[in-house]
This record gives sequence, C-alpha cells and structure tokens, in this order.
Amino acid sequence: MTAGIRPLDGITVIEVDSWMAAPSAGAILADLGADVIKVEPLGGDAMRGTGRPAKVEGPFKGYDFVFDVDNRGKRSIAVDLASSDGAAVVQRLAGTADIFLCNLLPHRQQRFGLDPVALLEQNPTIVHATLTGYGTHGPEAWRPGYDVTAFFGRSGLYDSMRETSTGLVPMARPAQGDHAAGLALVTNILAALRLVDRIGEGQVVEVSLYETAAWTLASDYGVTATDRAPVRQRSRTQQITPLTNRYPCGDDRWVVFNMPEAPAFARFCGAVGLEHLVDDERFDSVRNRFVNMAELVELIDEALSARGRDEWGPIFDEHRLIWGPVLGLHEVVVDDQAEAMGMFPTIDHPELGEYRSVRSPIRLKGVDTAPTAPAPSLGEHGRSVLAEAGLSTEEIDALVAAGVIGSSGVVAEDT
Repeated sequence: MTAGIRPLDGITVIEVDSWMAAPSAGAILADLGADVIKVEPLGGDAMRGTGRPAKVEGPFKGYDFVFDVDNRGKRSIAVDLASSDGAAVVQRLAGTADIFLCNLLPHRQQRFGLDPVALLEQNPTIVHATLTGYGTHGPEAWRPGYDVTAFFGRSGLYDSMRETSTGLVPMARPAQGDHAAGLALVTNILAALRLVDRIGEGQVVEVSLYETAAWTLASDYGVTATDRAPVRQRSRTQQITPLTNRYPCGDDRWVVFNMPEAPAFARFCGAVGLEHLVDDERFDSVRNRFVNMAELVELIDEALSARGRDEWGPIFDEHRLIWGPVLGLHEVVVDDQAEAMGMFPTIDHPELGEYRSVRSPIRLKGVDTAPTAPAPSLGEHGRSVLAEAGLSTEEIDALVAAGVIGSSGVVAEDT
C-alpha cells in the first residue's frame, strides 16, 4: 500500500450540480483524493433529505444515506448563484481550480458566466466538465433529463427490457443510469487531465445520460443497426438456450446461468439430475431444445425445486457450471465475496459514528481508493473555502449579510 497517497491529491474540483449523476462523479474524484468543493443553492442541493430511511433507529435516524453516497468526502459552500455577487464568487473559485464540474444546461452556464469559453479565458488550463440529459448541441440540448427519461426511456433500454409476453415497461432502480454516466464522466475527466499535463491547454468534457445509455446497449445496436425494432426481452420459455436463463429453486430463491450450450448441456443435465434428457429426441440438439423450450424449462424448474439455492451452489460448482445466485440487497451486504473485496467500506462520521458506504469500482494496486469522509452539511465549509480563495473576513461577512452566501455553514466552525 502506498501510504497516504491518492491519485488526485492536489487536484481541486469546483462542483456546481445537483441530484445524482454529476455528484456521483464528484464523489469518485473525492475518493481518488481530489478536494471537491460542492457549490449548493442557499436551500441546498434538491437531493438533500429525499433519501432518509424511515425505519433506521439510533444515531443515524433521519440521516440521508442516499445523498451521502454521491457527496461523501466533499466540502460544501452555499451560494446564491442567481445574484451577480454569487456568480462572481463561483467564478473566482473556478479561477484557480483544476476541474469545473457541473450539470447546468448550456444557457444557464452562460447566464452565470460559467460556460467553457468564459472559464477557459479566465483559467486556461481548467478541465470544464458538463453532464446533461441530451448533450450540449442539437435541437433538444435544452431539455432537462433524468436517468429514467434520458438514459432508460429515450435510449431504447426500457423498450428492449419489456417482456414480449406482457409488453409492460419496467422501472429501473434509483440512479442506475446516473451512476453509469458518472463513471463515464470520471473517465473523460481523467483523460482530459492527462491531456492538460501533456499540452498545457484546458479541455472541455461533455457526457450525457442519453449517449451513455446507448453505449450500454452497444451490443444490441451493433446487431440491429437498422430501422427494424430489436427483439425485446424474452420470457423464460422463449429463450434461445436453456443455459442463458434464470430458474427458481426449492426455497423460492433464484439462480441464473450463462454458458455456451453445446459443450455444457450434458454437464448441466448431470448436475440437476436430468441426465436422460441428453438423449431425449425433444432436446438432443440446439434446435430441438429451442423449439421445445417451454417444456424444457418446466422440467428444469421441477428438478431445481428439490433443493434450496444454497444447497444447489456446491453441486453447480462441482459440475463446472457458470452460474450466479440472484441475491437480495440484504444478502449482498453480508456476502463473503463482497466482504473480501471491501465493497462496503466503513466511514467514520465525526458526530454520529461509523456507518457503511459503497465503494466505487475504481481500484489501483497499492492505493486506497475507499471513501474517507461523510457528505458535508449544507455550507459547512463556507468560511474556509472563501478564505482560501483570498477573501478577507470582512468580505465574507459582507457576503453573508447580503444573503449571497449561506450563513449556517459560514458562521460555524469549519472542520
């Protein structure tokens, strides 16, 4: 382990964003060692307080763990960006930063003097990174987008996930598209930082939920790049092969398989006690298994009902099957493999104690990239951030008095 050293030590990020996609990128940059200064409205990021668990008791009762995941390790300053003085404060902060990260639509960036042209003129080596729903150019660049609309809906992802038997449009879990786009944004930012190091010129980075979703569907687009609608999600009885399917076990817990059919079908049948099916004329070829899939799935369901999921696991392994348990979230957080990988590291909150977070999937050998601090309270670091930017105590007090800077964090002791 390279003691105490993180890849982005010494890098300063000014983050003007809200909700989950762009903030998730800022959280990863903070995990990697960057000093991420989150600029929030006077009332706070709209995401604050929306993810407080109703049934948590003890010191963390009412704590917003959802907000924490995407804002851990940052510092916060509350600013009235709509005022000329507030915009000037953020412009000043960006003037010496390495990265400006935002999810402001282009016209709002220009309104506040935070667009790429303005900031690169002021700071020629800054990386200006924008995350939007639909990009910064084109007839719908103005359109706000969330992951359910831009990532899942507009991209074709929801449609491709609809089962052909019901046609029902599914609903994604919270922030799945946001976090995928956040990873894409981090990748772009790191590439841009490398380019700044090489040529000494600032860079403009753009990532959209729409385009990121298209990349996640690249395998579908690659084989259906026509005006023909692709095949939607097949039901269990409509799969091309029984070995890329999911099945319930005897305890109503599920398993999923993904194997090349030709060499593995005999091993699969041997594992589940259906050896006789290998020579059954209904199932003795890839085509016959496809034609009689409904009947085959029924037989496999019946065979797997003889044992519970965890009883089947060692048997599947013994027969060299490629399989996975369909775990509930409550099972993942106590999974031995997740524990060995350190997927849920502990953060020490200075007031409330220890709690578990989620590690981002960025790992460097010998470098600790686990989160180190909780999300800041609103405006918690206002005074120290402004003082570091060169403002005097009198200037800071004047901004507070004018309502440009949130007073709650500014007048409190900074940590």
